[in-house]
Amino acid sequence: MTSLIERVLRWASGIRTKVVLLSGLLLLLPFIGYNYVWELENVLRQGQEQTVMGSARAFSMALNQQPRLFERQRFTKPRLDDGKDLYAFDLNSHIDIDGSPLDWEHYREHFKPYTSKHVIFSKNTYRPDNIKFDLVMGSDGDDVYALLDVTDATPVLKRKGTSRIDRNDHLIVALTTPEGDLKRYAVTATQSGRAHVDLIEDSILSEDGVFPSNAINAWWQETSTGHVIELAIPNWLVGEKLGLAFYNVNDPFNREIETIIATSNPKNAETLGTLLTPSPALESVLNTINDDGSRVWVVDRHARVLAKSGDLQTANGVWETTVEYQEPPNGIMGWLQTHILNPLYYQWLERPPESIVDTMQNAAVFRGIEVQQALLGRPYANWRLTPDQGAMILSAAYPIKINNQVVGAVVVEENTKGIKTLRNKALEQLFNVLLAVICIGVVVLLLFGSHISRRVRKLRDDAESAIDPQGRVRHQLSPAQSKDEIGDLSRTLSNMVNRQSEYNSYLEKMSSSLSHELRTPVAVVRSSLENLSFVTTDDDQQRYIDRAQEGVSRLATILSSMTEATRLEQSFNHADTQAFPLDEVIKGCVQGYEYAYPEHVFTIDVSTQSNGYVMLGVPEYIAQLLDKLVANAAEFRAPETAITVQLNRVDSRACITVSNFGPTLPKNMGNQLLNSMVSVREEKQKSDKPHLGLGLYIARLVSEFHGGELSIQNLQTQNGVSVSVWLPLSPK
Repeated sequence: MTSLIERVLRWASGIRTKVVLLSGLLLLLPFIGYNYVWELENVLRQGQEQTVMGSARAFSMALNQQPRLFERQRFTKPRLDDGKDLYAFDLNSHIDIDGSPLDWEHYREHFKPYTSKHVIFSKNTYRPDNIKFDLVMGSDGDDVYALLDVTDATPVLKRKGTSRIDRNDHLIVALTTPEGDLKRYAVTATQSGRAHVDLIEDSILSEDGVFPSNAINAWWQETSTGHVIELAIPNWLVGEKLGLAFYNVNDPFNREIETIIATSNPKNAETLGTLLTPSPALESVLNTINDDGSRVWVVDRHARVLAKSGDLQTANGVWETTVEYQEPPNGIMGWLQTHILNPLYYQWLERPPESIVDTMQNAAVFRGIEVQQALLGRPYANWRLTPDQGAMILSAAYPIKINNQVVGAVVVEENTKGIKTLRNKALEQLFNVLLAVICIGVVVLLLFGSHISRRVRKLRDDAESAIDPQGRVRHQLSPAQSKDEIGDLSRTLSNMVNRQSEYNSYLEKMSSSLSHELRTPVAVVRSSLENLSFVTTDDDQQRYIDRAQEGVSRLATILSSMTEATRLEQSFNHADTQAFPLDEVIKGCVQGYEYAYPEHVFTIDVSTQSNGYVMLGVPEYIAQLLDKLVANAAEFRAPETAITVQLNRVDSRACITVSNFGPTLPKNMGNQLLNSMVSVREEKQKSDKPHLGLGLYIARLVSEFHGGELSIQNLQTQNGVSVSVWLPLSPK
């Protein structure tokens, strides 16, 4: 586990890892580009806002030049009476006069309730659950349609065969013609079906003053809650004013009028409410000017819709054309863009909605701050979200003035689908380029980092293999020819290794040279002392001569030990190797040690192996190696303890272990003891005979000559030392 953690940490701190992490800075490019495109979208929105406001101004200027289209709006009352002044919105579907409210279902938001505050007569206390109605009106340019959904607790229809039309439930339609004449029509029914329409010339109470009329198409339908009355009034008949009044009869016997509930009092033109219908002429002008890139509204002074052109679903603005005619990508890149990149990009990008939830499509009144400001004479632009939060709608309103009087406003609307599409296309292209740049950048940086890392690793491996653990130079470093910092480091390390090699050579030759140079003066001193001892009779002089001779002998021993390692290394060049049984050599040596060290106890443990312990080498060198190890163990062993010699086989190598109980090694001294002239003996031990610390050094030379290795460590019990020699065995 520790080794795995070390490898992970070493990998994490490597040059390639750092280069890859640094290349992660390239990921800032998409972030910067993304924010830049979003800022670009804001700029495009500002541009779209200015463009839409310019379009609204252009529409307004064009309409200002045609004052005839706003003749009626010039005289519109400054304040509308709720429920009295009527508005017929623009129908976008056909209406059948059949008494069925199904055609009006998707216009449900335009239904207007008429209850207590619209009662103009009540014989008894008014109760809404007895009589009320909901009214909705629309226009298709040819007719004005109306639907009254009447709640009547006691419906009373006209009796068959009677000429009176006021003795039953009936509807009075009062209007002014385009010429300003007042006309009143009575709508009655004897049963569900097409209703009877009569023109009231004088009084509804006079049979001579009432005449059947085909001007208005009407249908009377009985329901479980009362009646449904559906009307179609031709445009040529309707002028500026209109009123609808429902007369309710509850008693089928006396048939007296109980309640009158109406949009306005139908008795004369002055009491009628105004009627506003969309202007076909105005809509024709808008359709001529509008290019379907926007939705255009024209509203009157009370924000009622006079005309509308265009559809918000396709009102994508001028930016849509930027991407509308781009050819889709094809080939491999087209497939990659469509099936791989785009699904990935749109995990973060917002797709433009396929369709827009437009609650204003059938609006009869345009309610918004932009219209309010425009009707006050101030152009204004406003952004709003659709109810599903899926799209943003831009509305720009501009006042319409006739003779410096605001008679209405023009509203131009566009959605942001074009901007979002353009933004997404820009982001797609940006991401494609950045993705290619990032991939190429990461690959280049990774290759560069790998190249640098490979050069550094090669330099490290060369430097590690050039010097062995004992500090000897195995081979020279080849300096790199590159001119960069790594090449400079390589040349510096090569010079360092060369200097280390020269110094090691000096140290290795120093003992041989020093031994050679000291042998002659030592011999002269020795011979002189011997001659002096023959002529000296004084006991004191003889004692000093003996001590001098003892010192010369020790010096000669030191010189002999100093040259032993050198002679051994020189002999390696001429040694003849052979296959021999290692275990037999070990056993024979241990038997000899028992005679050489009679006061010591030896324990030998040779594990039995079916493959044996045959190795290729020089048995005399192995014996010399074991001599040095045993001599070292004998010197440091604790009294009354044994020296243990073990031999076992691990895979294709033999392990010789010589261990003894006694003082342990100082901390971090294990490898240093394998070097020349390093010793941990105490001074009293060194005074007995000279020790240069060459025993383990010679043992290491022998093990390395045989392709093995030597290590020294304290026992696990920390009460002794063991030396292990690993030697390769010959394959059987």
